[in-house]
Amino acid sequence: MAIFKIMKLSEELQWRGFVNQTTLTDMGELDKRQFNFYFGVDPSSDSMQVGNLAMVMMLRHFIRYGHKAVLLVGGATGLIGDPDGKASERSLLPKETIDANKRSIIGQYNHLFDNQKIRVVDNYDWFKDLNYLDLLRDIGKHVPLRQMLAREFVQSRLGEDGNGISYAEFSYVLIQAYDFWYLHQQYQVNLQLCGSDQWGNSIAGVDLIRRLSGAEAHVYSGPLIVNPQTGVKFGKTEAGAIWLDPNKTSALSFYQFWVNVDDAGVEYYLKIYTDYDKTQIDTIMEHHRQQPKVRHAQFALADAVTALVHSQQKADAAKNITRYLIGQSEIADADEATLKRIKDELAHIKAAPGTKITQALVESGLASSVSAAKQLLKSGAIYLNNVRATNETIDQADFTEGRLLLRRGKAYKDTALVEQAP
Repeated sequence: MAIFKIMKLSEELQWRGFVNQTTLTDMGELDKRQFNFYFGVDPSSDSMQVGNLAMVMMLRHFIRYGHKAVLLVGGATGLIGDPDGKASERSLLPKETIDANKRSIIGQYNHLFDNQKIRVVDNYDWFKDLNYLDLLRDIGKHVPLRQMLAREFVQSRLGEDGNGISYAEFSYVLIQAYDFWYLHQQYQVNLQLCGSDQWGNSIAGVDLIRRLSGAEAHVYSGPLIVNPQTGVKFGKTEAGAIWLDPNKTSALSFYQFWVNVDDAGVEYYLKIYTDYDKTQIDTIMEHHRQQPKVRHAQFALADAVTALVHSQQKADAAKNITRYLIGQSEIADADEATLKRIKDELAHIKAAPGTKITQALVESGLASSVSAAKQLLKSGAIYLNNVRATNETIDQADFTEGRLLLRRGKAYKDTALVEQAP
């Protein structure tokens, strides 16, 4: 969908909710001069997730308004692991794993910033040959120990009930501060963009640049994205994180995650996770409020985010399948091409009329055992064609055109296609 700049960047960031902390005395500076900024992700996993995606969207706005992007993948910092927010020492990942994760993250960078001008760098490239004594003498000399000890996570780890902290993790902030200094020297980077959890590490880089050269540098942090209704960190489900990698979270599961967000948060998520402008979002929400049960806003959100992360084709396919799963389209009406896509995404079995529902649950993988299936059925957690099951068997009347949808719980991804056996 075409995007038109109707605001200044500072105004758009505020309207979308991308404001947390910044060292800029006036956000209007973002409108008056061009910044060279950097943003980093450590390859602690082989995929980014929805929390990272929020920051990616913020970066896309900065780029769209003319600021220059350096995107860092932390091949060096990933070998240590950021200790901030961790109650105990991280387990170190093998270098081979870090290398594989780096390739995946770089691939996601290139995909998410397609058609936008970016520079991708890896901090392992400048740390691998850095002499330890030079680092201590030239950099460590300018990083006050008091500043490092004052960090909240250091205090908690060193406290009476803390688990302690290694020299390696303690030094993480020094490594990240050097990143900012190095990028400042090499690419004239003068702004770091980060999530709210990276504020302390980022400030250390600003201070190091000032001490070493007297130059001005700044930090701009985006907020932690939380569910406005529950206050819980957004992007976490009972099954775990929502990943951007289709091998970890399928396009269908990804799409359904967005379709299932609550009404209280959908407008906020539209501002954070899509490029829709104010006029477009106002129109979407107006239609949504007229018929909230149709979930117009959720579908608009899911369409945009899934197209960005997976592709327009996969978003369209996921939308089509989802309409069957939530009952907006009848499974009996699905043509063969659609039925094939449904089978590609969902478990599918054959069952004859009279088959016990518990047996179908086990065969489809929706229950781990007959006893678990019985408990699910007893608790009212099983649905046939979006209607709560009250019988113990699948009856002829449950099939339409020889098909039905069997679901466990309220998550539509936990659905199986059942075709009538002869």
